[in-house]
Amino acid sequence: MSTIQDLKYKFNNLDAFGKIIAINVIVFIIGLIFKSLLRFNLFTYFEMPSDIMDFLFQPWSIITYGFLHNGLLHLAFNMLFLYYLSQMTTNLFRPKMVLNIYFLGIIFGGLAYLAFSNLVPSSFYGVNGVLVGASAGVSALLLFVATYMPNTEIRLFNAFNVKWKHVAMVIVGLDFIRMISGLNQGGYVAHFGGYLLGYVYATKLLKGSDIGKGFERTMDTVMSWFKPKSNLKTVYRKPKKKQYAGKTKDEFNAFNNQKKIDLILDKISKSGYESLTAEEKEFLFKAGK
Repeated sequence: MSTIQDLKYKFNNLDAFGKIIAINVIVFIIGLIFKSLLRFNLFTYFEMPSDIMDFLFQPWSIITYGFLHNGLLHLAFNMLFLYYLSQMTTNLFRPKMVLNIYFLGIIFGGLAYLAFSNLVPSSFYGVNGVLVGASAGVSALLLFVATYMPNTEIRLFNAFNVKWKHVAMVIVGLDFIRMISGLNQGGYVAHFGGYLLGYVYATKLLKGSDIGKGFERTMDTVMSWFKPKSNLKTVYRKPKKKQYAGKTKDEFNAFNNQKKIDLILDKISKSGYESLTAEEKEFLFKAGK
């Protein structure tokens, strides 16, 4: 019992993406046990079908397919890449915004797969079966980073630096070659759905527009349905807040902090993360928290 409680405590202390990774691993292990021992696919109705009529009977699969994987390497690659990208982006942007990019990438990847499967003749590309995997969400995060901060460098194999835009070019290029080669076209089409979402999200954000706000409000509403409600009602009067140039103190501080974050991100985009001062790095770390 203490082991279960310990695992539950560790799970509750993970951040949002840590929990997503843990759920993916747990689901994979459970599915593997059922397939190995009972020869039964427990998660059939959570996979994304290629036929649009089948999809209409299981619309939830537009998100649930992103928690399923068809092999250990498939799972490992997606989760390792997701861990790295999520750690970097949640230190620079609002965690909820990063979640928006990830889940919208999964949704757009699923829609791209569904459209391709039903609009392109199967005799031409042979798309059929089901879609599983978090690749579309990971692809969205990759293109978001590569578009928003293309010249930021990462250290590969502790040997040399490479810019994010070059990493994205290589991975997108390989996916394109694989897609036209005739192997797993549906899966790679889903990747490109995620790439498109990540690119559009970044370009709009650079112009000051967060296109994921509506999705975020919808998800907040859905999550509120599952929160326990209290019958207790507290009545209080808000104290009048001091105004600063037409804003409350909290709004004024939030505005100044966001402007400072934008300046630091612009500096990273132009000169790389290592060009930041110790004070700027500390500010970013605290803002990420």
